Amino acid sequence: MENLTNWVLDPTHSEIVFKVKHLMITNVKGEFRKFSASIISEGLDFSKAKVQANVDAASIFTNNADRDGHLQSADFFDAENHKELTFEGTSFNKLDDENYQLKGILTIKGVSKETTFDVEFGGLMKDPYGNEKAGFSLSGKINRKDWGLNWNAALEAGGVMVSEEVRINAEVQFVKQA
Repeated sequence: MENLTNWVLDPTHSEIVFKVKHLMITNVKGEFRKFSASIISEGLDFSKAKVQANVDAASIFTNNADRDGHLQSADFFDAENHKELTFEGTSFNKLDDENYQLKGILTIKGVSKETTFDVEFGGLMKDPYGNEKAGFSLSGKINRKDWGLNWNAALEAGGVMVSEEVRINAEVQFVKQA
């Protein structure tokens, strides 16, 4: 790749949220509050960009302190022993002017598996300070058991307390580095 451009996440204009079915009837939302990411593109062309992200496991927030503590425990993310979730992109394929498919290795709790996300390119824009920004919306689904996040509880009426499927969505803004 020639004419490489480095992009760094703007955390104040970015979020990573997830949803999991609870009691098989409603979705419960959570987010990670501390994370970083970078993109290396060829000029302003993102079609073969290298994408990398790190998420602080202890920054999980679901608006319930007991649940957050449980998610940080060894039942789930084991944040004490596995401080970060990481994503290392292996391909970023352009489908059309706005849509990409991002593949990469997601590592949670020491387990690495290939994952695919749909990415919508929001465009390029200069902020009021003259910084060039790129925006993306990312969505995908994973099965948490693939990463050893196995905890669950059976319900008296049948089914389980927490679904295996986790829907992940991110709104991310990157700043072009000089």
